[in-house]
Amino acid sequence: MIAAVVIGRNEGARLIACLAALEGQVGQVIYVDSGSTDGSTKAAADFGATVIALEIEQGFTAARARNAGLAAVGDDVDFVQFLDGDCVLREGWIGSAIAFLQAHKDVAVVCGRRRERHPETSVYNALIDREWDTPVGQTLACGGDALMRIKPLRDVGGYRDDLIAGEEPELCLRLRQVGWKIWRLDAEMTWHDARITRFAQWWRRSRRAGHAFAEGAFLHGSPPECHWVAETRRALLWGAILPTAIVVLALVTDPVALLLFAIYALQIARLALRGNLAWAFFTVLGKFPEAMGALHFYWLRARGGKTRLIEYK
Repeated sequence: MIAAVVIGRNEGARLIACLAALEGQVGQVIYVDSGSTDGSTKAAADFGATVIALEIEQGFTAARARNAGLAAVGDDVDFVQFLDGDCVLREGWIGSAIAFLQAHKDVAVVCGRRRERHPETSVYNALIDREWDTPVGQTLACGGDALMRIKPLRDVGGYRDDLIAGEEPELCLRLRQVGWKIWRLDAEMTWHDARITRFAQWWRRSRRAGHAFAEGAFLHGSPPECHWVAETRRALLWGAILPTAIVVLALVTDPVALLLFAIYALQIARLALRGNLAWAFFTVLGKFPEAMGALHFYWLRARGGKTRLIEYK
């Protein structure tokens, strides 16, 4: 039997579309809500889903929500499809994924092609659509949407509840360490509806990514994994160390040193040769919020505080 675990927070019509697409495709649907105020829990219950409403006291993370859903999956379930509430499962995905897992007993997780539903709406949606387009075949990690074998998932303890982002790559890393493989199929899996239309939304998302990079490197940065070490270093170099050094140099020597910021324009030009100009520009600009997120993680660690945030989206 196959179950689906859907997580969400104030997804509105996107959640309804997500649940509607699951009808007839899985035997059990579990919806885990993280403090919605838009009637999401009632809407999910109306669809016949098992609804779990998380309490705010422990803080909301996507990982905590997924674990809560996993705990409610029936004992007769062999596979679980995880979905974010802003995603819609594509027709035929479940069949393709199950067939692959049945033919490859050493694979614990399969994912497919996640596509942005409206990349034309904003430059941020277009950037996210490009972000989803990763190579097919054996891979290191999956994203939030994936079909997994229940037993290995439970054997490694599920997701880490305290990660505010990057919980899927961290889980996949632990699965790989005990011999399981992760695979991305050349099959349409989900539509995603990011609805990022404002700069502030994009900035907040990038900041969360930087926090996840730093935390991932802290947990698994040693060889041979070196998990997210390079990403953390790039964020800190371009988003914190280099601009600080240029400003300090200008203050103690000559304001002309500020011309060194031209290195960012050169970096954008270099990256534009590998993609379009918008992607290159936001890739470079994104290092600043990523650095902020990484530094926020280190600050919390230094204070001995918890590293998760209340809102995971």
